[in-house]
Amino acid sequence: MIVTEPTMPLIFHAQPGGTFLFMGCFMYQYPKQILTIGQQVQSYVNAGMKITSREEVEKALKSIGFYRLRGYSFPLYDNVTKKYVPGTKFEDILKLYQFDQKLSALVFFMISKIEVALRVRLIEALLIYGEPLVLQDSSIFKEKKLYWQNMSMVASEIARSNDVFIKHNFDNHDGEVPVWAIVEVLSFGTLSKIIKNLKTGVGSSYSILATNYQYKSKKGNLVNPSQKMLTSWLQSVSILRNMCAHNSRIYNRTIHTTPEILDADKVTPLPVHNGLYQILLAMKYLRSSDEEWTVFVDDFDNLIKSYNGIVNFAAMNLPSDWKVHLTV
Repeated sequence: MIVTEPTMPLIFHAQPGGTFLFMGCFMYQYPKQILTIGQQVQSYVNAGMKITSREEVEKALKSIGFYRLRGYSFPLYDNVTKKYVPGTKFEDILKLYQFDQKLSALVFFMISKIEVALRVRLIEALLIYGEPLVLQDSSIFKEKKLYWQNMSMVASEIARSNDVFIKHNFDNHDGEVPVWAIVEVLSFGTLSKIIKNLKTGVGSSYSILATNYQYKSKKGNLVNPSQKMLTSWLQSVSILRNMCAHNSRIYNRTIHTTPEILDADKVTPLPVHNGLYQILLAMKYLRSSDEEWTVFVDDFDNLIKSYNGIVNFAAMNLPSDWKVHLTV
């Protein structure tokens, strides 16, 4: 790494509490030049992309961004020749982006339903003890250190909440917040961590929660998912949820999460990387209802069909019989 001399004096400003604010910097000389919109368009042309209207391309770049669109051009770009596949048009890249936007909105809408159902089911499972302040009871959790780490996150998320029911409890119940109010304001990730640390066993909150996510064993019996399995589903869906919420690309994307997949849904050969298919399966296992999931699968199928010839299954890790696996 090349480091230049400081481009400005190193200045430290004293802050309250004895800390210092660093005002100077060592500047790394980044090798790539900053391109104007016009130069960005020209770089497409130089790499062999067909441009029908420079004006339309510039308009898209100003609203979407050159760097964001690059992620959709990877399947159409040859890194050896540094050229786009012959016949590639800017409209092809733009259509992939538009597909991804619609896909993200569709997935996020379904995850929202899964999340709401999870909150209701978790509250029901925790209330078997008949105690509104049950989350203050560390005895229902496995690891005490992890319990306190999770409760620290719970306290932080409650403190940040502006919901009227949280304020009501602060004002009228000496700051004590019942479990049904707490669960409503916790992030998906925090909910997953709480569930992961619940004690298991007959009659436990976890066993009651897990009955909502039963699946058929090889013998055809309905069985509860193990805690490891259920939390792997929750954690992977949480990752995808956050990607959708932050407008991250999910098409043609390796997603570093490994939800446990039921044997009936495993495909041969295995996908080269983890991606959308695996998390869609986790969403299926966590579905809010069969009816809502069926609508989602049909909408997903119709979306793919509307971009026939533009998108491909491999970019989403979908096997050719993906609909069979996602159907309930």
